[in-house]
Formats: sequence, structure tokens, C-alpha cells
Amino acid sequence: MGFRLPAIRRASFSSCQEASKNVEHPKGYLAIYVGENQKRFVIPISYLNQSSFQDLLSQAEQEYGYDHPRGGLTIPCSENVFQNITSCMNRL
Repeated sequence: MGFRLPAIRRASFSSCQEASKNVEHPKGYLAIYVGENQKRFVIPISYLNQSSFQDLLSQAEQEYGYDHPRGGLTIPCSENVFQNITSCMNRL
């Protein structure tokens, strides 16, 4: 018997901006920023292997190269699109 961590966690970028370097996340998870308001999400690293997430990473590379404006990984899509993609990955 065990427990499951939520697949995605969201926090406002403005509330995390100052403390972003000190924000901890569980081992095996990655913090990224999504959407116009730069919402912070914490996702499982295993998502990086999914083809739909790799498409998002390619878009980020085309948009920002390897110099992301927030210092972290920024995905150039809406929050709704991102949440739809990650919710599909949760079902796998």
C-alpha cells in the first residue's frame, strides 16, 4: 500500500519568482514554466520520454534556443494545451 503524488503541481510564477532558485521539488520531478503568466508546474521526469512532450520541447527550442528567459525550462504554449497534454500522459 502506498500513496501517489499528484502528476502536476501548479504555482503562480509571480509568487515563486524570487524564491525560484530555492524552490524544492520531489526527486524525479522537473519544474517548468508555461503560458503567458508563466505558471510553474512540477512534472515527472518520465514525461520527457513521451513524444507529445518532446514536441513541446522542440517548440521551446525553436522559440528560445537554449537560453530560456526565466532561467528555467519555459514551454511556449497555453496552460490549457499543456494541461491537456499532461492529463493524457497521466492516463498511460
